[in-house]
Amino acid sequence: MRFYPLEKLINLHDAYSRQFKIDNLQLLLLQRDGELYLIEGRCPHRGHPLDVATLQDGIIQCALHHYQFAIADGHLLHATEERCRGLRTFRVIYEGNEVGVMLEE
Repeated sequence: MRFYPLEKLINLHDAYSRQFKIDNLQLLLLQRDGELYLIEGRCPHRGHPLDVATLQDGIIQCALHHYQFAIADGHLLHATEERCRGLRTFRVIYEGNEVGVMLEE
């Protein structure tokens, strides 16, 4: 496992949202109501980027087909076409003055 730094703590605030790419993995780091969430950055339905999705009350809605997922655990809440898997979520790791993610090399 390897630590990949994503952001400095000083830059985080409520409504923070930023997409990151690590190799072929797209990640989306979000802060809402003082909590940090790290989810995959593309909708599992058709791969649409989630950095343009709407986010309200802990639910992220893909802009393309309006699939809805819980940001806390990635659970699929609403599908408008065929069902798909939930969003992959990742544990946010705090290291020094940064947050990041641990991924297999």
